[in-house]
Formats: sequence, structure tokens, C-alpha cells
Amino acid sequence: MYQAIRCITVLSISVGILSVISCAQKVESNEDVSPKGYDLTKPVKYNMPDALTEISGIAFYQGKPDMIFAEQDEDGNVYSFKLGDKQVNTSKFGKKGDYEDIAICRNQVILLRSDGVLFTFPFTEVKKPEIANVKKLQDILPAGEYEGLYADEKTGLLYVLCKHCADDRTTKTSSVYVLALQADGTVKQSGGFSINVKEIEKITDKKRISFHPSALTKNTVTNEWYILSSSNKMLVVADADWKVKTVYPLNPGLFNQPEGIAFDNQHNLYISNEGDKVSPGNVLKFNYKIK
Repeated sequence: MYQAIRCITVLSISVGILSVISCAQKVESNEDVSPKGYDLTKPVKYNMPDALTEISGIAFYQGKPDMIFAEQDEDGNVYSFKLGDKQVNTSKFGKKGDYEDIAICRNQVILLRSDGVLFTFPFTEVKKPEIANVKKLQDILPAGEYEGLYADEKTGLLYVLCKHCADDRTTKTSSVYVLALQADGTVKQSGGFSINVKEIEKITDKKRISFHPSALTKNTVTNEWYILSSSNKMLVVADADWKVKTVYPLNPGLFNQPEGIAFDNQHNLYISNEGDKVSPGNVLKFNYKIK
């Protein structure tokens, strides 16, 4: 693992994006390879049914772990189920498309398509075979490829993470756009942040990393951001102001294609992995333990 000892300066605000730079010192440890409270080497593994081989985003309603909500890359469906159960409820909200993440906030379900288009509908619709009252929100975000979405129940803010945007050079920054969710399921722009990829390079001691994040969530115990990258096989932890603190490598043997991340209200961590022709998709649960 690598940890950053930081000195941080906020540089500028331009075009609604807050740019930050920090300085870091690399610290290596062979003992601590997981965020505090978790062991990324010892998950509880839940294999998914065939319909969720390509599981991407995952979410909970108000953090309640009794039911998990998910989507997959190809079909416009929301899936709801209890981890460990073979029965999965399927609800159609849209046409086929490249859907990347799901969030639930203030009784609205929000789906993110890879081109930055958002779909929202009332949570009361979520278990119906055909979901009504779906809003399609276009031209909200800059052109780009998006994979990560997080919703803050307390503030009503949505955080959309760009995997590759025209505004970014993936070897320098990765943008996070902030949207304010309205009661009717629409959104309004509310600024944004950028993740400094150069800090990730310093911490990992690797040169010219092209960072492609795939999911994000917030650890409400520490108020830190957990940023997942499937292609980079890493978990990046940033502070409340998006300043990179630590980077954890992910074992490809456990994390085949990590595409979704969420916490429940007991602070347990969940990471979903897409499957392939040989292996099923899965959700890995990492129980929270106070060290």
C-alpha cells in the first residue's frame, strides 16, 4: 500500500470546477493494504445470476442492507434482490443502452448512462415490471464517457465522475460534476471538483498514469471519498475536498472487473464485479471492523 503525507493548496476555480494540488510523500507498508476498518483480501462473495453477469452499479435505499439495487451494462432494467437469494426482481425503465451506475436519493432512483444522460423516477416505481414517470435528462453534463454516480441523501447532491471527458487529460485530472437533485427528479448544476492524477502517480511511484475511474462512494465514518478504477485496478481514497490521500492496489484474482461500490448504513463496504464467459458477476462484501 502507499500512503500520502500531504501539504495542500487550493489553486483556482474555473468553469465550475475546483482544481486542487497537494504534495505527497510515499510510504510503503506490507501489513496495511486496506482502508482502516476493512480487509480487502477477505470478502464475503455473492455470485450473481446470469441476468447480472455484467453487473455495474449498486446502491441501497437509505443505506438499508436488506435489499440491494443494481443495473447492468446492456439492458434498461433495475434489479432488486437480497444478497444470497437466487430470486431477483426485474423492472424495466428504458431501452437497451450502456448504463453504468445507479443511485437512490430522497425517494428518487437515478441511473447514469455512459454518455452522461441521466434517468430518474420515483422509488415507489422500482419493483413494478414496467416503470412509469421516467425522466430523461440530457445535455446536463459535458460530452464524455461517464461511469460513476454517488448521491448524498443529506444534501440532495449528486456527484458524477467522468471516466474520460473532453475537459480532462486523463494523465492530469479527472472531473467530478455536482448536481442538485430536485423534488420532481430533475437536476440543476451545482459546481464540481477535479481529482489530481499527478498525486496518484506520486503515491504509487508510477509515471504517466492514465486514470479511468469506474465508480465512487463516500465513507460517512471518515468523510472520505472512495474512488474505484477497474482498468487501473486500484482504490483511491480522497479527503472531503477531493485531495488524494491513499491508493490501494486491487488483486485481479478477487476484483475481476470492479464497476460498482457502495456502503450500507452499518458501514460495510460492497464492490461489484462484472463477470465474463467463464465467471459470474459478483458482489463482494467487506465487513466493517473497528481496529
